[in-house]
Amino acid sequence: MGSPLSRRLNKPAEELRKPEVRPIEAPPPPAPAAEKPAEEPQGYIPPPKRRTTPRVAELRRQLRPKLLAAPSEADEWRRDNPEHQKIIVDRLNLFLQRANLQLPKPEYDELREALLDDILGWGAIDPLVRDRSYSEIMVNGPNVIFAERKGKLIETEYVFDDEEHADWVAQKIVRRLMRSFDREHPMADARLPDGSRVHLVRRPSALQGITMTIRKFPEKVLTVQDLIRFGSFTQDVADFLQACIVARLNIVVAGGTGSGKTTLLNVLSSFIPDDERIVTIEDAAELQLTQRHVVRLETAPPVPGAKDGTGQLTIRDLVKGSLRMRPDRIVIGECRGGEALDMLQAMNTGHDGSLTTVHANSPRDAIARLETLTLMAGMDLPIGVVRRQIASAIQLIVQQARLKDGSRKIIQITEIQGMEGDSITMQDLFVYKTPDHKGPGPSHTGGGTLQPTGYRTKFGERLEQAGFKLSGKIFGGGMVSGSKS
Repeated sequence: MGSPLSRRLNKPAEELRKPEVRPIEAPPPPAPAAEKPAEEPQGYIPPPKRRTTPRVAELRRQLRPKLLAAPSEADEWRRDNPEHQKIIVDRLNLFLQRANLQLPKPEYDELREALLDDILGWGAIDPLVRDRSYSEIMVNGPNVIFAERKGKLIETEYVFDDEEHADWVAQKIVRRLMRSFDREHPMADARLPDGSRVHLVRRPSALQGITMTIRKFPEKVLTVQDLIRFGSFTQDVADFLQACIVARLNIVVAGGTGSGKTTLLNVLSSFIPDDERIVTIEDAAELQLTQRHVVRLETAPPVPGAKDGTGQLTIRDLVKGSLRMRPDRIVIGECRGGEALDMLQAMNTGHDGSLTTVHANSPRDAIARLETLTLMAGMDLPIGVVRRQIASAIQLIVQQARLKDGSRKIIQITEIQGMEGDSITMQDLFVYKTPDHKGPGPSHTGGGTLQPTGYRTKFGERLEQAGFKLSGKIFGGGMVSGSKS
């Protein structure tokens, strides 16, 4: 049945304007539920949590939907907009007045800020979303929220009230993009208004409750000079990469999760001349190209309720469609499936100068990954044919990594030189080294630089035709003959 206050708050907003027949008594504060302490790794002490008091949490839960004329009414409103805040606070005061509920000032202030966070912001994680010093937010169920700052993960003091509270925020995130997040669609990709990428998973797959992973991006689009200043690479490397982009080499950016692949892809894309038509294809739009002639495409899920996939557009669908849009360049945010075959075919049939990213820990792993993704297209192709497609389509692999100190840097730039028998031959042009590092591969600790190996690119003539005559010192002093990888 619910309490008198609960029954009152569950009435439509129009009925609240009617005179009260009798005052409604406020419910006594419920006793806090005993929490079973979570088992933590030995030696780890989680930070104190900022939990909403039980009485305010219950009022917050009941009032969230009642302060809106429709669930989507405030989806485009902003937490820092005084006019939007006033609308919500005025409605809150009206509801409390109609319910004849008097709250002590500390409880009222707590309830007001909590509702503003839920309706205009992003609930419990709103302070983390608005704080630009955090680059990633990870919600592992309602009670455990981690965040990344300067490359380091920390457990935060913030928690959701319960699973329903986390779901309220998740629904607000996906609703803006006309996507579904429910039992039939337990996983969703979305983005926040500022472009931050969001990945959501719910029960039964997420055993601890709703899981959110939010990858934030700087308010200011990073430029090549920013990355040089951060030590991601040198000016010589930047000049080389610019020459490769303008000369229309096909480039793959490889790296692990959170290594900075998308940021680097965005910077590389900025070198594309303004007079070229660019089509970008992504799962969740993240790229922020500054050129005028850009077509941005994003995957679409099936129409809600459709059982046959009606309305769905995958990366592969968009890649095929983009070939009919007269692109000068195709930029694919990430290859993770059969679209790799369509991308290779596009690169081999006149759409050179294209860019994409793949998850891989080394250039050699990136080749193996592309082989696997190409075979996922469902075509029964011999592996030798696939490798020849890769060797002829891709000229450069740029390996990005997050180092042990949390910094993100290019650690290898490797050129694909062709085929020897059934193997793809590759040559490192630049490798990241630290003073104490030994061995042929790159270092994975901070304090080093991206150094030339002494081998010049075999595409030197192509770069010169594009107007770039690079000095031999960029590659370490000139031509060096040696073994290939």
